[in-house]
Amino acid sequence: MSQHEHHDPEAGFADELGSALRTTGESFGLDGRPGLVSGGLARGRRRLLRRRLAVTGGALALAAIGAGGVYAGSAVSPAGPSDRATVAAPKPSASPAAESSGEPASDSLKPGMAEIPLSEIADVLKANAPAGQWRFDGLDGTGQGLSGVYDDGGGEAAVGVFLSRAGRGPDAGLDMVTCPEKAYVPHDRCVEGRTPDGSRVMVFQGYVYPDKREETKNWRAVLLTKDGFLIDVSEYNAPAEKDAAISREDPPLTATQLEELVSAAAWRPLLKQIPPLPTAPAQPGKLGRPGKVREAPPQIVGDGVPATLRALLPKGLTVVDKGGEGEFAFAVVDDGKGKSLVQVNVQYGMGDVAGQLYGSGDVTTLPDGRRVKLTRQPGEKGGEGVVWWSADTMRKDGFRVVVSAFNTGAQHEAATRAEPALTMEQLKAIALDPRWAKLPAK
Repeated sequence: MSQHEHHDPEAGFADELGSALRTTGESFGLDGRPGLVSGGLARGRRRLLRRRLAVTGGALALAAIGAGGVYAGSAVSPAGPSDRATVAAPKPSASPAAESSGEPASDSLKPGMAEIPLSEIADVLKANAPAGQWRFDGLDGTGQGLSGVYDDGGGEAAVGVFLSRAGRGPDAGLDMVTCPEKAYVPHDRCVEGRTPDGSRVMVFQGYVYPDKREETKNWRAVLLTKDGFLIDVSEYNAPAEKDAAISREDPPLTATQLEELVSAAAWRPLLKQIPPLPTAPAQPGKLGRPGKVREAPPQIVGDGVPATLRALLPKGLTVVDKGGEGEFAFAVVDDGKGKSLVQVNVQYGMGDVAGQLYGSGDVTTLPDGRRVKLTRQPGEKGGEGVVWWSADTMRKDGFRVVVSAFNTGAQHEAATRAEPALTMEQLKAIALDPRWAKLPAK
């Protein structure tokens, strides 16, 4: 993983899976993963690239169907039998022991996990989807999620559902029902709305691999109820999310049918079986001072970062797309020679990883102590001919501003020009501008 991974909205995966992953335990442990630390997710304290940029990670509560098949207390993969699977974070492949051990799962379930009979989840799924043939495995188990194979006569398709609590706070779950920016997550269609009872809903029509649109499609609907529950349904145009031949042109349920499915009243009795989220444990003290809670660094709030980025762009550029909030912003600009993506991260409290970030490469130290690292490298999202330029700066107190530009309007798309629309000196000037340090933070 590149040390610049903090720029990538998909890097929000570790922090934005929402309550569904939070309740599976603290298994993402960032402390021992230098790649994530150097990328700005320093020991779990960063909430970078939040909300609307995270659909390929955070807003996909069923990501583990394809990533591992064991999710939140239930075996959700239709490929293997399971009576009662243990709780696990996503991993490259499902553990055979977890899927077939036969050991009781009650000792494995973490606080906050429900033991809803999978047969009841299947009954609601079948009753509120169009008529067709279903195939499930392990319906004698319990958990919060289930997937199966559905055929309406047009070809087999994997369909999954996951039920969870959204978490605490007024914004809990909003990430899950907010459409992503097309500059980062290519998709055909995404619609946000509200149901008659006031729940928020998002219907997304995209792909398993967004940069390979000729492959498996992934359509999903996520509903956030007013009382803080999430219903997440995902479907594919193949009998499995990955490693399966495409069986039909589109997934079987239309956008309207997906919304009707997640909005079904029959989910409510099952949601009530999900216990409250566990209380987060107190953080350990620092350096022999037991009981002293380690303070998190302030974070930029509001829309100051997007507004400041646009204000600092050189003259002669037309902004054709823009977005972001909090610590992150992006703009797609065009100077008449092709689109160019520009993005920025603004972070406090990064001094503890300064040695990793500025220990090599083209690094200079300014008279006031600020360090500046300039990098030119190939793009990392598969776009043909894409180059990635960045100016990474940090003050002595750990306040960091990183500005990047690409020679394409989206990293997963082919280059539209030979170089980014901004020069390296322009990126450096934007990153060093004093206005970043004046933005509201808390």
